[in-house]
Amino acid sequence: MLIDSHCHLDSYPDLPAVLARARQAGVGQVLAIGIGDGPETMHRALELAHAHSRDTPEVWASVGIHPQEAHRSTPEALAKLSTLARDPRCLAIGEIGLDYYHLDNPQIPVQQSAFIAQIRIAAQAGKPIIIHCRTSDLATPAAKAKFAAADAWEDLFRLLHENWTPTGLPGIMHCFSGNQQQAERSLAAGFYLSFAGNVTYPKATILQSVAAGVPSDRILVETDAPFLAPIPFRGTTNEPAFVTHTVHFVAGLRGVSTAQLAENTTSNFGALFPASKSGSQRV
Repeated sequence: MLIDSHCHLDSYPDLPAVLARARQAGVGQVLAIGIGDGPETMHRALELAHAHSRDTPEVWASVGIHPQEAHRSTPEALAKLSTLARDPRCLAIGEIGLDYYHLDNPQIPVQQSAFIAQIRIAAQAGKPIIIHCRTSDLATPAAKAKFAAADAWEDLFRLLHENWTPTGLPGIMHCFSGNQQQAERSLAAGFYLSFAGNVTYPKATILQSVAAGVPSDRILVETDAPFLAPIPFRGTTNEPAFVTHTVHFVAGLRGVSTAQLAENTTSNFGALFPASKSGSQRV
């Protein structure tokens, strides 16, 4: 069985067909990321998780306020998040974090404040967090001028050290795109590294080197669908079925069979989210 540990299922107008293709590809579970179009619709992934709790693939959900929507993390939005977080079909809080890439993103203090608030909600719920971290390295000149003085990774690790590490709870570095040092610091902080379709891109040599060496008990795979379709589908709409291509590629980097990596990543997902292993948790 394969697990897509990060996809945006509420983005598809043809979801039944998307899930059918995932089933045919051997995908047994998917984690639908509940950020919606902002806090007002972050519940949509949970609705899908309840609707497909006994299907194949089985759908689970997260809830969170993306850093691009940090300015909308009002007391009312955070209260809604706290309520949704208690739902048994909600496995994690996310994707949350920092994004210093787009010019129109909220100012850094606003992003950091929203991130800390959601960390606290996750700690209260006793659930892992799913991290989004994007730097300004490849941003437009205007965005670099706005964010370049700050380092998203350094800010992230500082905030995690101050607010998350003391909880002892784990998390996921979603669509990990950092370097070896950032990978090691993430692992030391108790995070799993999840690799998406961009690891298959020819120029992603640093990322490929990281994926080759991640401990077998701390690696996950995802699509981030409908974004970041892997080779050979790059440039098209991504979907959970395509996680098979990422697994095959990463297995080759690691010198193991596709079946072995599928087994590793499925086991890791179950270790991170014990509820996903038990049918008795379905509601």
